[in-house]
Amino acid sequence: MRDGDVYGAMLLAVENGIVEVVTSLCKARPELLFVSYNKGGKTIFHHAIECRQEKVYSLIYGLRQRNLITTSLDNSGNGFLHSAGMLSPLAKLDRIAGAALQMQRERQWYKEVESIHFQLSGSSTKNKNGLIPSKLFTKSHEKLHKEGEKWMKGTSSSCTVVSALIITIMFAAAFTVPGGNNQEIGFPIFLNQKLFMVFIVSDAISLFSSATSVLMFLGILTSRYAEDDFLKSLPTKMIIGLSTLFISIATMMVAFSSALFIMLWDKPWITYPIIFLAGVPVILFVWMQFPLLVDIFVSTYGGGIFDRKVKRWINS
Repeated sequence: MRDGDVYGAMLLAVENGIVEVVTSLCKARPELLFVSYNKGGKTIFHHAIECRQEKVYSLIYGLRQRNLITTSLDNSGNGFLHSAGMLSPLAKLDRIAGAALQMQRERQWYKEVESIHFQLSGSSTKNKNGLIPSKLFTKSHEKLHKEGEKWMKGTSSSCTVVSALIITIMFAAAFTVPGGNNQEIGFPIFLNQKLFMVFIVSDAISLFSSATSVLMFLGILTSRYAEDDFLKSLPTKMIIGLSTLFISIATMMVAFSSALFIMLWDKPWITYPIIFLAGVPVILFVWMQFPLLVDIFVSTYGGGIFDRKVKRWINS
């Protein structure tokens, strides 16, 4: 099998996530699950973890001898959890947008491998360099950790400025209503009009949602940025912050449009084009930020990248 470069084909299949090749070869020769494929003494699952190929790694849940495989060590004394703690160039993290999401994905990998490894031998096993998996993770991800923190703080700072401006505008608009107030009783002149109620409600929603957005982004800026914070705490705050910021921008445009209708109801040739232009900022925000919001939500609350329900695919 070495002369026929079966081992090389297996490594390439693992590295590129071609599950069909991996399962076909292992079914034909089950010993391929245990053999080391290079001078480093790594098995296919060591390599799958380093390459961050979740489909190949998930095959381990369909093995009967899973406990035996997960306790294997390479020539440097690294187990599966050590491999998950390393930041390998084979991981191809550039396919994930943003350093914070990259850090989240790395932490998800570590926690997934730890869920098996801890049950068998704990997570305090040292390799030949005297490093336990958690220390190895911290050391190898130090740069990515700082970049993720910088990305989070930069995004939050920019969004905080926008939210604060909306709060100022909407607060002032609540007391300078269109048409002014009745000088005798002090109530707004257009109080009984439906469009005025639309204006007030949308103004209030915009004010409250932008205030919520500011609080969420301030929570990100003042976070301790621990490694586990990148799993759910920070992404959840970013999801809430971006969502409420979108709501505040959309309702601000609704408030503007309703106020325009109240004052220029008899001049539709002016109001309709302006209202159409008022939708441009909302569309631009969705176009620029919605893909990021979806990525964060799916990465945090999606079905997960690992499949623990893999059926038994080999008898050995």
